Parts: sequence; structure tokens; C-alpha cells
Amino acid sequence: MTTTTDRGAADPDRRAASPDRAAPSPFRQPKAVFAVAFACVVSFMGIGLVDPILPALASKLQATPSQVDLLFTSYLIVTAVAMLVTGWVSSRIGAKRTLIAGLILIVVFAGLAGASGSIGGIVGFRAGWGLGNALFIATSLAVIVSSASGGFSGAIILYETALGIGIASGPVLGGLLGNISWRGPFYGVCGLMSIALVATIFLVPATPAPALRSSITAPLVALRHGPLAKTSITGLLYNWGFFTILGYAPFLMHLSALKLGSVFCAWGILVAIFAVFGAPALRSRFGTARTLITSLVLIAVILGAIGTFPGHRWVVIGAVIASGALIGLNNTLVTTAVMSVSPVPRGVASASYGFVRFIGGGIAPYLAGQLAARYNAHVPFLLAAVIVLAGTVVVASLRRTLDETDANEKLPGHSQVRDAEEEAVTEVPAEPEAAILAEHAFRADQRL
Repeated sequence: MTTTTDRGAADPDRRAASPDRAAPSPFRQPKAVFAVAFACVVSFMGIGLVDPILPALASKLQATPSQVDLLFTSYLIVTAVAMLVTGWVSSRIGAKRTLIAGLILIVVFAGLAGASGSIGGIVGFRAGWGLGNALFIATSLAVIVSSASGGFSGAIILYETALGIGIASGPVLGGLLGNISWRGPFYGVCGLMSIALVATIFLVPATPAPALRSSITAPLVALRHGPLAKTSITGLLYNWGFFTILGYAPFLMHLSALKLGSVFCAWGILVAIFAVFGAPALRSRFGTARTLITSLVLIAVILGAIGTFPGHRWVVIGAVIASGALIGLNNTLVTTAVMSVSPVPRGVASASYGFVRFIGGGIAPYLAGQLAARYNAHVPFLLAAVIVLAGTVVVASLRRTLDETDANEKLPGHSQVRDAEEEAVTEVPAEPEAAILAEHAFRADQRL
């Protein structure tokens, strides 16, 4: 594995010589790519799928909001821990087998969650679902790119499209099925992922295990590097705010499952738009550090507004929808920072960052429910606002490093980040946001 410097200097003509640089089409892909892309859509649906049914689950199963929010906690904590081992697993059995293992786990545990009759059972099955999702998401990006024949950029655009459709449509599907029964969203995922599993088995070509096996301890060792650790902590802090909104705000709106689905659909559309288009544009105009600090401050303002007026339904609805734009920005910007400051292979950095950030996302919803029950609904959101603001302090300590990285990318010639991001999306584990960065770097090189 080469270092960042080596990647930029090892073969300066590699990009120019690559045959798939000109006018790539996202629709000139083999069936294998579309099979995995369909599975990606369903997987990304899972981000907002359960939001519309959280109040219904609490009512039907006589559970408290904090107990229901354990659906996020079990899912994300297991995902966090799994990020440490996905590269280790894939490097031993190959990406396709890892992908299939993840899909099987999702199908099984989503179905079991739908059949469960207790909140404890659903929480436990969501944990298994989280393990499957970690294995799938960590390898799907690499499989799509390696299977693509219609151009690297076209494959990335297809992946970005899957991400956007999944995030935006998940709450709608959850609301529609949840309006019939709270079991509906779980069975829906089970059915759709079963189709994706069959398609993956028969359409995706076999992928041999890499010659170089990953170390299971590498992601933890990488966190000894100060800038990588600080950037990962920033991810943890903003994910705390993100999942406080996602996990507890539905209880403040007092809406039906279908109407909640519509609110979070609007939220998801903004997440996708600002992740794919807004973040790269603002980063180019203002720089990573400045844009990220501003975004974190605005998220804290939104959390503060919900915390100040938790009893005003339209304030909460408006704040939740608006937060989608800032969450989309942050998802891409923090991944940008991780890729920029990392001194280790991109797959290792991705695993380190994923592990740390999902820990924050897992703890926040459960604690929000506990704080609201013990005190009031103001406390969890105001606390989350303070925690997100702490992220601005961490980013400020990295500002010189991030500004230097941004400046280096603006030097004449093909961008070194293009090589780094192209490598990142073919490594395991990979962050979904790396696809957005790779496409942005590709477009920047085209304009040279």
C-alpha cells in the first residue's frame, strides 16, 4: 500500500493514460453493477426507515422512547465495532463473499425483527442487522467500481444516485408500510434485500481475496495519529447531534407514520443534495476547515432551536428538515478531512473513522430518551448543541493542516486527491462519502 505522497508521484501519467476518462456514462454498466446498486438503495433506506414508526413502536409495545431508540443504539454500536473487522474479513474471503454475507445477515435479521413481539427482541435483531449492513456497505462501493465497465466516473455517479434515492425514499417507504403495520418496514427490507441477494449471487463475478491481508488492529493503531484521531472525534461529536435529531425528534412532532415519513423524506433529499453538490462546491470556495466550522455552528443553532421550543411542532419540523442540508455537508466534509490528513492507507483510515463516529451516533439517541424522561425534552437537544459546538474547537485545532491540504490540491496539474480518492473507493472498508469526493476530484481534473 502506498502513502499519500507516493500515490501522487508514483505515476503522474496514469490518469491521462486511463481509457475510461472520456465521457463516462453511468448507464453503460454490466448487470452486476446495477444489482449491487439496487442493494445499496435498499441499504441506504435503512438510515431513515424506522423513524416514522418510532412513536408507533413505543405505543404498540408499551415501550419508552429511550427503549425504542435502542434500535439506533444497537444498530450503530455493532456497525462501529464491525468497521474494525470488515477489512480483515474481506481480505481473507474476498469482497463478493463479504457482500453476500452482509446481505444474508440483513435479510435474516430484518425478517426476525418484523416477526418479533417485544422491543428487546427488535433491538437485538437490529444489532445483527447492523453487522450485516457494515459488511455490505464497506464492500459495495469497491465491488461496484471493480465491476464497472462503462467508466470509473459513471460507476461513482451510479453509486451516488443510489445513496441519494435510498436516503430520500427510506422514510417514505417506512411511513407507507408503517401506516399499515409497524412490522411493515422490517418485512419490506427483508423482501427487497432478498431480491438483491439473489441478484448479487448470480450476477456479480467472483472476487478473489487480496494478496495482502489486513491487520485487525490496524484501525485502532491508526488512531495514534493526532490529526486522524481529532478528525474522527469531530465525526463523533457531530453524529451525536445528528442522531439526537434522528432518534428523538419524531416523538416531538406527534404525527402519523405517513406524515413523519414525508418530513424525513424532505430531510433526506437535502442530505443527498448537499452531500453530493453542496459540500464540494463550498469546500472549493471557502476551504474545508471554514466550511466545516460554519456547518457545525449552524447544526448547533438548529439543535438549540429544537431544545428551546420542543413543544412547538412546526419549529421542530422545520428544524429537522433544515438539518438535512447541514448533515449532508458534514458527512462529506468530515470524510474529506479524514482522507486529507490520514497517514495510513485509506481503507484503514475509513475503518478508524467509522468506528469512532458511529459510537457517538449509537449513544446519543438512547441518552436523549433517558434525559428527556428524567428532566424534560429541552435537555437532550441543548446538550447535543453544546457537544456539536465542541466539534468546532477540534476542527479549529486542525485548521492549519486542512488549509495546507486544500492549498496543495489547487496547485497546477492533475489533482493528487484524484488518485487518493480513486484508491479509497476500491479499498475495504470504504466510506460512502468517498464516492462523492472521487467524483468531485474527477471533474476537477477534467477542467484542467
